[in-house]
Amino acid sequence: MQDIKVAIIQTDLFWENVQSNLLKLDQDISKISEAIDIIVLPEMFNTGFSMNPSVCAGNTDCVTMQWIKKKALEKNCVIIGSLLIAEKGKFFNRLFWMQPDGNFKYYDKKHLFRFGKEHDVFSPGNKKLITSLKGWNFRPLVCYDLRFPVWSKNVFINENYEYDCLIYIANWPEKRKHAWISLLIARAIENQAYVIGVNRVGTDGKGNVHSGDSLVIDPKGNIILQLPSHKEVTEVITLSYSEMQTYRTQFPVALDWDKFQIF
Repeated sequence: MQDIKVAIIQTDLFWENVQSNLLKLDQDISKISEAIDIIVLPEMFNTGFSMNPSVCAGNTDCVTMQWIKKKALEKNCVIIGSLLIAEKGKFFNRLFWMQPDGNFKYYDKKHLFRFGKEHDVFSPGNKKLITSLKGWNFRPLVCYDLRFPVWSKNVFINENYEYDCLIYIANWPEKRKHAWISLLIARAIENQAYVIGVNRVGTDGKGNVHSGDSLVIDPKGNIILQLPSHKEVTEVITLSYSEMQTYRTQFPVALDWDKFQIF
């Protein structure tokens, strides 16, 4: 199985300003000179975590969607990020898995952050997304989903794991930094999978400060990449499939995982 090369972009975001954010991310992505497989952007990368659909809501043919398609083609890689989507009279915090050929899959954030009134504006999703690339299976999730381990739980059936890597994109405030780091590590350990957490930096339009602290964690729970706090950084890391498989074979805790279903 091939290794996977991932670029994570930890950046500040302009509040409710699509054009400025896309221009800034153009510059960030242009700095990635090597061939990569996936680029991961923060949650609501084009507007910040806004509850203002009259300004921020788009559709699957909006300017941001055209931009993300173009960038995936230019870099010949998958790009992951979420934006506010309007559909059939409802609004969703929708994560897109955009492929170079312009085809995409999506996941609507299930756990809405009621303390930020997200549940008053958005509708929750109810379907998980498992998607594949180069023989790897990925499970992408959004911010507050991190606090709900049952929703993100890996499954082991017929000697196969449902996914190999969890990806969380976020606008996670600095005041809850300890929870961000601790829970990302816990998700890696309990699921025997890589975990990628990509968070923004800067102060949003509501005065919330974000320190970033984007992480990549191996299936043992070791932090193998940690971006510096409060800095805009783009980093590339290679994830080793063979190292993950060796660990899973040597310590097959998945054989004893509890069996359950979510209804």
